Amino acid sequence: MDEKIIKEEIFRKVHELFSMRDKTNFVPGKSYIQYGGTIYDEKEMINLVDSALELRLSSGRFAREFEREFEKFLGVKYCSLTNSGSSANLLAMSALTSPTLGDRSLKAGDEVITIAAGFPTTVGPIVQNNLVPVFVDVELGTYNIQKEKLENAISEKIKAIFIAHTLGNPFDLKTVMKIAKKYDLWVIEDNCDALGSKYNGKYTGTFGHIATFSFYPPHHITMGEGGAVVTDNIQLKRIMESFRDWGRDCWCKPGTDNSCGKRFELQLGELPFGYDHKYTYSHIGYNLKLTDMQAAVGVAQLNKLPAFIEARKRNFRRLYEGLKKYEKYFILPETELEADPSWFAFLLTVKEDAGFSRNEIVKYLEEHKIATRMLFAGNITRHPCFEKVNYRIHENLINTDNIMKNTFFIGVYPGINDQMTDYMVKIIDRFIQDRIYLPEAIPA
Repeated sequence: MDEKIIKEEIFRKVHELFSMRDKTNFVPGKSYIQYGGTIYDEKEMINLVDSALELRLSSGRFAREFEREFEKFLGVKYCSLTNSGSSANLLAMSALTSPTLGDRSLKAGDEVITIAAGFPTTVGPIVQNNLVPVFVDVELGTYNIQKEKLENAISEKIKAIFIAHTLGNPFDLKTVMKIAKKYDLWVIEDNCDALGSKYNGKYTGTFGHIATFSFYPPHHITMGEGGAVVTDNIQLKRIMESFRDWGRDCWCKPGTDNSCGKRFELQLGELPFGYDHKYTYSHIGYNLKLTDMQAAVGVAQLNKLPAFIEARKRNFRRLYEGLKKYEKYFILPETELEADPSWFAFLLTVKEDAGFSRNEIVKYLEEHKIATRMLFAGNITRHPCFEKVNYRIHENLINTDNIMKNTFFIGVYPGINDQMTDYMVKIIDRFIQDRIYLPEAIPA
């Protein structure tokens, strides 16, 4: 019996195993509705087993396939995989400090415009590279940077803009890119929560100089852990891969040698002439690679991405239609006119005069088996980790503090079906009825 036949038999057994797994139906009030999670079938399991049978523990054929297909999906030139979205952010920001960029290289003390209402690892790499985050407040509703304040926040020290498309909702890319071009600023799009979102018909993550992605389980597709950086600039690609791969100068793929044709013919730094290029280091780097087994899962997930995006949009629409009648009590999500979000979640901000607090409704939802989350850090400057960080606030963070106190989200991921969205709306109906005593607001 040859290897191919044995593998096919193993894959059949994996398929059988998946088919045997419990697929319990949703029971309102008893089944917990997660805000996010992994949706998979036998294809992910078979790819994972296929990779494991090869025992290719570093990146290999699945990683290369994913990078190629991801580039095609987005319409970008270069995708480089890494072990998480947070690592992707670190690579993107670190790349801009590379001395190989000459006058455009960011130096210690340079400033980067960002926002405080988001995930900490958008801001973290700015601080970790001895740069200074400059925080601009956000809009309530879109939860993205206040574009009218952006240009006034720019000083001589500002060298880059690094912001996320909040929970999949594209920020005003037209304004951001126009200002960046005017002042010769780098732009990094944190697209970790926005895979599949579009602005003016073009995917987010394709406008800036670099964009980052996360494949952690609650995201649009998953590898378990995993992330990516994308760019159209070959120099930035090689710099990011250098930082990812121990800081080495060599760009050979694993298992290959002498891609440059000058492995023993270079004079770099103060090394002897001809020192092995594979062991020559141009950056103080990291090891932030991922395994081929992770990429194998990602390849199967990528084929499902269009359906996942549509499911997120459908769930968002159903929640919005069901909750629109409560605009008196909540700030509902808003978008830019040109934006077509692939939503990560459904954000709600409790208005100051609502008659109830965020904590009250969050507790009620959790008691009724509906998962909730805050808008990540709320205001990162209020956290213990920022007590000794050097940063600057442009004007104020009034809306950011409001978000910290009053905003939360519920899920829209593809594991949520119509019955679940109906239940989520029904439970919020009950809460409003109990707290505000408006039985007429509740559908029969």
